[in-house]
Amino acid sequence: MLQLPHEMILLGIGVLILLAAWLPLLLRRLPLSLPIICIALGLLLSLTPWFRASRSALTHDSTLEHLNEGIVLIALMGAGLRLDRKFGWRRWRSTWRLLLIVMPVTMIVVFAAAHWSGGLGVGAALLLAAALAPTDPVLAADVQTGPPTQGEDGETRFGLTSEAGLNDGLAFPFILLAISLQSGTVDWLHWSLVQVALDLVLGVAIGWALGAGAGYLMFRLPAAKLSDTGDGLVAIGVTFCAYALTVVLHGNGFVAVFIAALTIRSTCPDNEFHAAMSEFSGQIERVLMTVVMVLFGWAVGRGLLAPLDLWGALLVVAIVFVIRPLASLLAFAGTDTPGLSKRLMGFFGIRGIGTLFYLQYAFNRAQFSERSQIWAIAGATILLSIVVHGMTATPLMAHADARREKRLGRRNRGSARAAARRGPSDGEEQASRTASG
Repeated sequence: MLQLPHEMILLGIGVLILLAAWLPLLLRRLPLSLPIICIALGLLLSLTPWFRASRSALTHDSTLEHLNEGIVLIALMGAGLRLDRKFGWRRWRSTWRLLLIVMPVTMIVVFAAAHWSGGLGVGAALLLAAALAPTDPVLAADVQTGPPTQGEDGETRFGLTSEAGLNDGLAFPFILLAISLQSGTVDWLHWSLVQVALDLVLGVAIGWALGAGAGYLMFRLPAAKLSDTGDGLVAIGVTFCAYALTVVLHGNGFVAVFIAALTIRSTCPDNEFHAAMSEFSGQIERVLMTVVMVLFGWAVGRGLLAPLDLWGALLVVAIVFVIRPLASLLAFAGTDTPGLSKRLMGFFGIRGIGTLFYLQYAFNRAQFSERSQIWAIAGATILLSIVVHGMTATPLMAHADARREKRLGRRNRGSARAAARRGPSDGEEQASRTASG
């Protein structure tokens, strides 16, 4: 365990908090990200004699499982609060393609490769596929939407944010199925009707009900609205209440949190309190993320990736550079989505803390003989994703934003010229005569 006095532990935590606040400012114009720096710090820590925890305890500790769970939940709330676009089947068409085509195709291909080519058992292959299929809502801040009430950020940022908000909940039933398969207790009818359908329905219903109630307390309560406090801590309270109540009632807690966030966001959508809640959630998320990424870097330095063989390395490269990008091109084929958005939504399939939580959750509830191999493949995928996506997010998204602004500028100029050719409307002409008179 830790071989440090508690004063040094406090010093380390304080440094991490300062880094979480300071580094995003320093790195915003550089091809680097906060998670990359944290992993590098963890690698350096692994070379010192200060931290003596076993790698096995670190990757399967229930405390770290709950820590990662909490970070994902806070990130889901923040993602929902940042979305300015109203919910709608047509308005969210990119989201549905990412969720219903890209994610399942990715999962199927990874499962097939892990089981039939990699020799993993059915349960282990499904666990690996389900843990790596969803994108991460925590580490994707550079490619997601900006603060609430700031206007649309484009299809790429919206698609990646909304996908990350829902795909954790959609992947979780497959984690449960992998555990059941490994334990030999799978009941397909129970899994499909209860753990998939009923859990999702309960998650949506409870999330909407709690979000509507929280929205009323925040913005419409006659006497003492929560928004009058200006305290963004309210978002964390709603997050934990929505998740805990939904899980107690055997619903999908991840879906409930995101739906609650969307429902709150739709209540007085222009109120500045949404920005306060989003900002506070983001601060807490960053601090906790730095801790986890330092520990992940330490685990990598202590041999987490040692069991990775050539086949596993090829699968890792394929997951990041081939499988999801091709699945995205397939999903958006024939649509009017801009080509750059299609490619970027496929490329930025960032993996991270959600994958860590899924694996810890599964390994704490079932015995997998391929545990070390799964950790090596998943850990290498997370590491490659963080490095590649962290270094490319700033320049690529800046390019995408510039292209979008240029396109909007041309459209606005075209609208202005068309209006000038039409001349003033009868109402405008009458108003002009009235004003001049």
